[in-house]
Parts: sequence; structure tokens; C-alpha cells
Amino acid sequence: MNLSPVAALVAGLFVFGAGSVYAAEAPTVEELQQEVARLKAELAARDKAAAEAAGLSTGAAAPAVEAPVAAEAAAEKDAKTQELEKVVVRSRPKLARVADVPQSISVISGKELESQLALDIGAISQRAAGLVRNVGNSRTASLAMRGVGKITQTEAQDVSVGGIIDGVSIVYPPLLSFNFYDVDTVEVAKGPQGTLQGRNFNMGSVTINTRNPSFTPDANWSIALGQNQTVISQVAGGGPVIDDVLAWRGALIVEKGNGPYTNNYNSDNSYFNKDRVSGRIKLLFTPTSDFSALASVEVQPNGAEFYNGGTVKINPPATFTNGNSTYDSSIDNATRLNRDWFRRQNNGENFYYGGLYLNNPNPTTNQQLPLYTYTNNASLQLKKNFENFDLTSITAGRRYHFGASNDSEGTPFAVSLNGGGKVEEYKQFSQEFRLSSKPGGKVDWQTGFLYWHNQVMFGQQSLNAGWGQDAGAWFANQAQYDLLDTDSAGRQLLTDSLNGMGKTSAQKIVNRSKAIFGQTDWHVTDQFTLTTGARLTYENRTNETSSLIVNNGSGGALNPAVKNGVQLGGFNSNDAGVLGTNTAAQLALADQVAQRYFGVSAYSLLTPDQRRQVGTAKAIRNGQIGTLWNQVNAPEYRKAYPGFNISPSYKFNEDQTGYFTVQYGQKGGVAQVVNGKPVLAKAEKATSLEVGLKSVLFDKSLIFNTGVFNTGIRDYQQTVNQLEASGTVVTYVGNAPKVTIRGLEFDGAYTGIRNLTARVSGAYTIAKYKSFPNAPVPAEYQPNSSATPGPTARDVSGSVLPGASRYMLNIGAEYRVPVFNQLQAHGSFNSAFQSGYYSDANLSAYSWIKKHWTTDASIGIGRSDQKFDVSLIVKNLFDDDTPQNQTLSTYVPAIPRWFGIQFSGKM
Repeated sequence: MNLSPVAALVAGLFVFGAGSVYAAEAPTVEELQQEVARLKAELAARDKAAAEAAGLSTGAAAPAVEAPVAAEAAAEKDAKTQELEKVVVRSRPKLARVADVPQSISVISGKELESQLALDIGAISQRAAGLVRNVGNSRTASLAMRGVGKITQTEAQDVSVGGIIDGVSIVYPPLLSFNFYDVDTVEVAKGPQGTLQGRNFNMGSVTINTRNPSFTPDANWSIALGQNQTVISQVAGGGPVIDDVLAWRGALIVEKGNGPYTNNYNSDNSYFNKDRVSGRIKLLFTPTSDFSALASVEVQPNGAEFYNGGTVKINPPATFTNGNSTYDSSIDNATRLNRDWFRRQNNGENFYYGGLYLNNPNPTTNQQLPLYTYTNNASLQLKKNFENFDLTSITAGRRYHFGASNDSEGTPFAVSLNGGGKVEEYKQFSQEFRLSSKPGGKVDWQTGFLYWHNQVMFGQQSLNAGWGQDAGAWFANQAQYDLLDTDSAGRQLLTDSLNGMGKTSAQKIVNRSKAIFGQTDWHVTDQFTLTTGARLTYENRTNETSSLIVNNGSGGALNPAVKNGVQLGGFNSNDAGVLGTNTAAQLALADQVAQRYFGVSAYSLLTPDQRRQVGTAKAIRNGQIGTLWNQVNAPEYRKAYPGFNISPSYKFNEDQTGYFTVQYGQKGGVAQVVNGKPVLAKAEKATSLEVGLKSVLFDKSLIFNTGVFNTGIRDYQQTVNQLEASGTVVTYVGNAPKVTIRGLEFDGAYTGIRNLTARVSGAYTIAKYKSFPNAPVPAEYQPNSSATPGPTARDVSGSVLPGASRYMLNIGAEYRVPVFNQLQAHGSFNSAFQSGYYSDANLSAYSWIKKHWTTDASIGIGRSDQKFDVSLIVKNLFDDDTPQNQTLSTYVPAIPRWFGIQFSGKM
């Protein structure tokens, strides 16, 4: 006997989350019981009708030959009903089928993610077409939706696509860079958000809900062993402490493993390795039937992962766009590595440009250290049910740390030391209150208030960060190198010009946000519902920055006297070493330089060639110092801005619902300092129109939701170029006047074949700059040093946005079949397709990433009661080698195919 249509539907929707799953804002136990009772009654009624249609009386026994099959179907139906009770996400003011929500929403079950070891936001994005994780390390990665979101990351800038984790909004991308485990559901909502809860996101949100405590004891575990010495262990469980009063749930994950690429300098260091340990505990307190408290604490200790430095150097093209040669003999890396300075090092081994430097996925770098990150999170959710409404309070705090130590030039020489940024501490606090109506009336509403505060302390990795003893020989142009690499005094000046110098650009960013919001469903008739929502957000943003030398190293005496108002303690001289106007103290310092390097008592005793050597060393140092400034406050951003949505929907029949949505949202402006000057980027404003149809077809075995959308963005926040009066070109976060995005999306789930559940989702998107006249120029537009200066900006109006693929497709399926007694064999796969896109924000022709598929798969066998299971899991099954990112002279290689075996079970 086949599954009833509703039971089959429930099976597919739970496993693949693309249809009649349920979306709710913290539903009460009473609401869940009522909804489950209704569904069970519906299942019973449909089974009765089916039985009668087959000539069977519900009061009579079925033929004996049919009994085992009928029992099997009934057991499966009950199991699917129990699964349905668990599928609850918090995004609506009451229990509502996703099919009835007038918005494009995709839901992914935690069960699917666990079965294929899909643990991070990148894996989640491969299961929801239209959502993309833009490659980067744990600090610089970002999310994009509908082609929007690939930006140059800054601590002062909000995101277009945010996260919501257990009801707490996330606007800082690094907080989404850790593992997600013991997940209940993931919901991807598209278009401007913010009238229901939390922070406002003007392109969409990803809501991740982890499993909550239950008064029914349960426990599950898994351990995966795989290539590159990978070990992934998970355990989760809980139950009552005091029956019906206090329950707990704990979860722990440990993921350790080497990366697929190794540092030739130190084989213990491998790139894209995993070093993650995280634990979470939740307590649910229900002293009365109308009050509950849910407390959660999560800790991920400091972990070390090599996500910077896994970059392959490639030979740039022969010429720039303007026809000039890309080869500049004064600063080209091939020339640098051919200098005697470097050829006589490396223990006699020849580290040459065309060999160990180029096309080597296993680089040889001596200063590359891992990224160190940790995060601690805590939240408390209180809910009180009154007679006519419910009150919810969510209090949450998060902390995050990031430290990078990079070898930016990618050689075994002491050029860069501990380079990279450091988030000394990120702190976030939020307090949210929500009032929501009781379900079942003509009007369902929810309103709320949010206070949100974060602070970022960002700067250099350490006082030891900066330049090493080989940096002078590396950064000197050929003429400078030839002048200094002639005698011992010149070589010492070449060493001391940069050795040990450290510079930091520190920021203290404080953002405060207050918002009121509300949304109402007006049930005009049984078929017609009008959803309206509004939001008013007030932002207050400040940014204090400075850019200073924090360590003079060996060459402090070679500093300029002053730079951009910052006193550096050096003496005044030109590039030829001729002294300018100096104080007595500055002249004494010049005499010390003469004595130290040339053994004479006074600077005036130096020969012209010796003075030129001093001037050249000072020029090398000055060039790397760059722009300095004392503490400057960015222009304070203070502004209130609105958001709203209007969404009529009409239920044509039980299985067909159409909707039309108008959504408007804003992203706050950016308070920043550019080369010591305060600059304010305008707020970003997005208006989205969407028309969609949600359908249940073929006797409820196919759920298919589709929609078309058109989004316009004014003042899109993006990097821009500006030519200053001094002739210097500065790049910073500014605004592209207009961006347009339009396209079509669909989600489907199919359960019409017994034992098979399948889903598909896709997106066709055209995302373009409608107007962007001052975009930064890509690398191929830059001439070499002897050519005529190239353009300082270019007009990319009409060009596609970076990171925006025209086509995206996701296909997944799972097949389960009984094989012996209580055993089931099962297999599943997930394939994600992405058409070509520019991986560089400046739209470099050399950053084009070709279209590609990525497929994960698993096959296994286990008990039908899930007490034990063993699966072979393969990630990147077909070993797709499409780069993650690419520039004119580098690329980030793909993560190659990985095999592992996972053992799991319930206790």
C-alpha cells in the first residue's frame, strides 16, 4: 500500500524543507498541539476516504496479505507526523505554512545538513539557490542574495544579507563563519526584512534555529573519519531535569583535520585546515503553563586555521589593457627574486620565480601563521502568555576575536612579519521585545522594539607586525637596489630601511540602533489576506581611527621629520640626501646616521654618493610608511529611516496561493576615515517587487513555489575611486547611484515515488549597475611605472555586479529502502550549479570564475529506528577544480574531493 498523499507530502517537506513546513515565532505548546491534532485528523480522514474508495470498510479487518503493508504504511505515516511536529522556525507571528507566506522563502532541515556533514554557511548556501557565500577568511567573507552582497568588507559597514541565530540578529559577517550543529531548521528569506523581528536586512536573511530542550529524553551522536586526518565528532541530547518544569539540551562538536595544501617551508602547516571545538547548553524553564524561559550559552575556544595564504601565484598577462607591458623591471617579482640578495639566501637553495614561486598550491612561506578566532555567545528568551496577546523578550550578547599573521609576498624571506588585521574584541548586545496576538482571529499581528549595540576594536596583529630584514631589498626599485647593494654601508642601510618597522591603522567603531516594527495579517476573507508591515530604525554610528608607526625597528633615524602632521622624529633631507632645514636635535640625529653607517663624526663629512645612499634608504622607508594620521573621528552617522512591506495574497483553492509583495528597506550609512579625512557613505535604499504562486500538485506529491522579482537599489554601498587635488587616487566605501536586479526563482519538492524524496530550486538573476560612473579600475588598467598614467576611475554603468551569477540551480534527493529486518539502505546527493561571475569587486576580466557544479553525496545503511547508521560521505564528488577566487596574478584553489565515513546513532 502506498503512502497517503498527505503522509508522502509530509515526508518530503520535512527532509528537504521546500513546501508545507511550518514557520512560527516561538509557538506555544497549545498552538502546536492544536495544529498537530488538526493534521492527524486530516490524515485520518484522507486514509478513511482512500480505504472506502478501495472497497475496504474502516470497521472491518483488511485482508491478511495486506496487513504487513498497511502496518508499514501506518508506522511510516506516524513517523512523518512526529517529524512534522519538530519542524518549527521563528519567522512569523503564528503557525503558518510556508505555502501561505506571501514571500520567497526556502527551508532546509537540519537532518539533511547532518547527513552530508554540511556544517558551515558555505554548505548551507549550496542548498538554497540564490544564496552565495563570497569567498574570504572568517573575517572578510560575506553573503550575497539575488546577486547583491559581494562588497569590500569593513568593520564599519552593515551587510545586505544578514543572519538570525536562535532569534538573535547577526550583522557582522565573522559571526557566521563558525560551524552550525544540532540544527533544527534553516530558513532563507529573500527581499528586505525587518518588519517582524530583529535587525533590518535590505536583501534577505538566513535564519538558523538550533534544537531546543524537550521534556522527552533523547540523545544522538556521530563520528566521522576522513581524508587529511579529519575527525568530526558530534554529540547532542537532553531531557527533563524536573518533569514539566525544567529541561536541558547540550550539544558539542569537535572538528579537526589537515588541509589539502601544505606549506613547503613547514609541512606541519596546511591550508584550509579545520580546528574547531564548540559547545552549547540550553535550559528551558516552564514553571507555569503561560510562562517560559529559555537560556542558552555557547562557547567556541580559540582555534587556529590557515585560511589566509592559501593563494597560488600565477604569471600575469603580458600587457595591460592599454597595451603597455605588465613587466616592470624595477619592481617585478621575477626581478626581485633574481637579485643576489635573495639568491644567496634560503640555505643555498634557489627559490626562483618560475619554480617554487609560480603555480604552486603548496607555497613556501616562513612568516605565514594561522588565523586565530574564538566566539562566546549567551542569550535569554522569556515568554509570557496573556489572555489576548503574548509577550516575548530576547536578551543576547556575543563576543568575537580575530587575529591574522600573514606572509603577504609569499616567499621564505623576511619581508612581511605578522601582517594582517586583528579584531581585538567585537562585542554585541541586543534587547528585543515582541508583542503578538493570539492565533485564530480575523487579524494576526506582531509588534516589537529592538535596542542593538556593537563595538569593534580593530588594529594591527601585534607590535611585532610590519617589515623584516629583507623588506628593503624587496621593496626597493631597481635603481635604489643597485645604489645600495654596492658596499657594506649601503647593504646595512638597505636592511635597516624597513627592518622591524611596525605600523597600525586602528579603529574603534561603535554602532547603536533602536527600532520599532510591526506586521499585521488582515484576513479579509477566507481566501484573501492582506499583510502590512512597517519599521522605523534610528542609527547612531561613530568611528575613531588613527594610522601610526608603533615600532621604529632598526631604522628610526631614517624617518621623515613629519608626515601629514604626525611627528616622526627624523631629519629633513631630499632623495639625494641633501639636508634641508633642521633643528639642532635633527642635525645631531643626522650626524648619528653618518657615524653609524660610514664611521665619520658628522653628516657634512659624507661624500655625495654616501648622502645619496642615505636619501635612498629614507625614500624606501617613506614609501612603505604611506599615509599617517593622528586620531580622527569619522563624521557621526545619525539618522532615522523607514522600512515597510505590503503583501496581498489570495488562496485560489486549497492547493494554490498567489501573492504580490512590495518591500522597502534601508542599510545605514558608513562612518569612515580615508587617508586621515572623514568620509561618510550614504544609506543604501532597496525597493523590491515580487509576484509569486505557491502550488501543491499531482495529488499532493509535488510542491512547487515560484516567483518573479524586480529590485531597485539607490546609493548602493560599494568601493569607489576619487581623485584628490594632490593627484592621489583614493579608494573607499562610497555609493553607486543605481543598481537593478530582476529575475525568477523557484523551489520544489517531490514525494510521488515511494522511498524517494527529491527537491529542486533555481534562480535566474540579472543584477547590474544602472549607474556607476566612478568605479575603481581593475588591475589590468594599471600601467607600468614608465608608461603614461592610466585612468583613475571608469564608468561601469550597465555592467553586471561582482559575484552575480546569471543562473543558479540546486538539486537534491534521498532514497531509503528496507533491505533486511530493521535495516534500511539509503543514498543521497546534493548538486549546486553556478554560472560564471566576476570574483573581483572591480570587475577585472581576469577574475572571471567559470560555470561549475559542486556535488556532495552519501550512501549508507542503518537501522530504521536510527539507533545506528554508517555512511560513506563524499564532498566535491567529481573533484571540480574551479578556483574559489581569482585575480590578474593569483587564485585561491578549490577544495578537492574528500572522502569520509560517518558512524551515527541514537542512545
